[in-house]
Amino acid sequence: MHFGVFVLGTGNHTAGWRWDGAATSNNDLAAIQEIARHAERGKFDFVFISDALAMKPDDHPSFICRFEPTTLIAALSLTTTHIGLGATVSTSYSEPYTVARTFASLDHISNGRVAWNVVTSYNPGAPLNYSRDGNAEHDLRYERAQEFVDVVKGLWDTWDDGAVVADKATGVYLDTTKVRTLDHKGRFFQVKGPLNSTRCPQGHPVIIQAGGSDAGLELAARTADVVFSVVQELSSAKTAYKSLKARLAKYGRTPEQVAILPGVMPIIGKSEAEAREQLSKLQSWLTPANALTLVTSRLGYDVSGHDLDGPVPAPPPGDVSYAFSHVLYEHARREHMTLRDLYNLTAAARGHWVLCGTPKRIADTLEEWFTEDAADGFNVLPAHFPGALADFVDLVVPELQARGLFRREYTGTTLRDHFGLSRVPPPAR
Repeated sequence: MHFGVFVLGTGNHTAGWRWDGAATSNNDLAAIQEIARHAERGKFDFVFISDALAMKPDDHPSFICRFEPTTLIAALSLTTTHIGLGATVSTSYSEPYTVARTFASLDHISNGRVAWNVVTSYNPGAPLNYSRDGNAEHDLRYERAQEFVDVVKGLWDTWDDGAVVADKATGVYLDTTKVRTLDHKGRFFQVKGPLNSTRCPQGHPVIIQAGGSDAGLELAARTADVVFSVVQELSSAKTAYKSLKARLAKYGRTPEQVAILPGVMPIIGKSEAEAREQLSKLQSWLTPANALTLVTSRLGYDVSGHDLDGPVPAPPPGDVSYAFSHVLYEHARREHMTLRDLYNLTAAARGHWVLCGTPKRIADTLEEWFTEDAADGFNVLPAHFPGALADFVDLVVPELQARGLFRREYTGTTLRDHFGLSRVPPPAR
């Protein structure tokens, strides 16, 4: 199976930073370098840096202050050797040439270890920071994203291998037959090219996607190498897994070409009781003062004005963060949860799955999901850093290694190697 770690310097639990010995900043390079070292020691496939383009003072502590992700993974590439480095960049507030150039540069700097997480951005505060009044509607954002990814990949393909000759005897520097323009003219973009960077070590950096709507799943099926999913139960995870894998054939792709990684927050104890005590302690630090804000943030629609002890209101029609809103609302409806119940769930893991227990029980559960085709691995969300990640590396990873379910050593040098993916060759001319 595959593992990523979702890096939030203050911990993925909203109150994780209050844990004894936990890091308290998402703007502390030394702390994040330590996280990356633990993950690499555990032979994780990658570390992942999320992003948002607006700040709210009552948000998750790691969302209040954060590094720009591509800058951060450039720094991490210099203090790690094997682990992959994933960063989020929005297709709604960027240009394809800039993104193609940035990730080509990062792939060279890291010797082939980077991934681009493609997002379309639904945060209502983002457009106000980019001279706009509001986000484009959902389907239009995804139409733009489809073309955006095509242009980025096209720019990566404007160079063949071996284009730079640098023959000192003849004075020939560039084999111009191996570089070409793109000449893209589409609905959203006009990009001539070529890119001003040689072909990436991976051919193409790895593409990550996490959209849960039909448009998001189509984008993932068509373009992604890794997909993050939001699930709470084995049965629904198996259904979602099968559904996405089935979409691949229409794009000429096989199930092995896309890895699906649900998010999971492991709470690890020497006993079941100790694990529950840890979760209870984390939860005890929360207050209901910003409950509605947190729930609104994860649901993607406003629930202010509703009773915390009343039922969870249904999503309105229109533009919401589909993956979280759908999964959380359906889970709340099935379990007859109140808004307060949903707040507790959201505060713990921001809507993701919380898995609480001994190392053996956690390994058993991850194995069950993996062997029953509910996941190809997991995006691990430690409640606090570095301790909760170190516990997973030291206690859970050896259990999985002993069962032959996880690598003991890296067998390749690139992120594509870690996922068993081939280097993307230049297109036939």
